[in-house]
Amino acid sequence: MANVWGGVTIDCLDPARVARFWSALLGREAGPSQHGRVYLGRRGDALPRLAFQPVTEPNPGKVRIHLDVVAEDIDRGVAEVIALGGRETGERHDYDEGVVVIMADPEGHEFCLIQYYD
Repeated sequence: MANVWGGVTIDCLDPARVARFWSALLGREAGPSQHGRVYLGRRGDALPRLAFQPVTEPNPGKVRIHLDVVAEDIDRGVAEVIALGGRETGERHDYDEGVVVIMADPEGHEFCLIQYYD
């Protein structure tokens, strides 16, 4: 039996708010939700499902796993994240292959916004 990646679960104080941010950023619609969780996508979709589950304590600091989001234009991508309620962390890395800007969603979950140079 082969294992398959089914999704990523993100702990949130307000799952609906954080799910709205990611839904707008990634263009993924909410699927069936249960037990206070909000899902983007459905089991069996071509892309892994994102799950936002409620927790009672805030994020204590940097999480050791994060999402990478690819943007066609880094400046427009940064502006979109900010317009949706996210923020820049002030960290940016320029490489020969492209640029990585560390962003955060409305609850502070950090992720990489990446523009690859073709």
